[in-house]
Amino acid sequence: MSSLSAYNLIMLRLAEWTETPVSEENDGFETPGVPAPFVYVEVVGDLLEQQTVGAPGNNLWLESGVIYLHVMTPNGRGSRDARGIAERLTTLFRERPLEDLHPRQMSIGAGDPGRSFGGYYAMTATITWDRQDYTNL
Repeated sequence: MSSLSAYNLIMLRLAEWTETPVSEENDGFETPGVPAPFVYVEVVGDLLEQQTVGAPGNNLWLESGVIYLHVMTPNGRGSRDARGIAERLTTLFRERPLEDLHPRQMSIGAGDPGRSFGGYYAMTATITWDRQDYTNL
């Protein structure tokens, strides 16, 4: 999992999204009675690595991770809507750093085909990120 600081920055940016409901990990979201598009978000921190060597409390740390934006659309309607939503979601992060968190690479589908889950089709937009943090002891 990512640090709380990185997670909060990412979720704050996603609060700008109004096209569909956004669900995050373990939030109790219930799918609509009539299938409708929504986005399920996972924020994963892959690495926390010290970048400098110096006096304790004065070192730079690099945190890196991935945002998975699972665009869920009703089954049986093709992938066009899911691809469009995924593309518009990634524009929230393009060339827009989030304080000390910087989105780096983005992919729609990440080379994988969409998948079906119950009454939904999932197309995932993936955004890699890194965040520089100075130790504050």
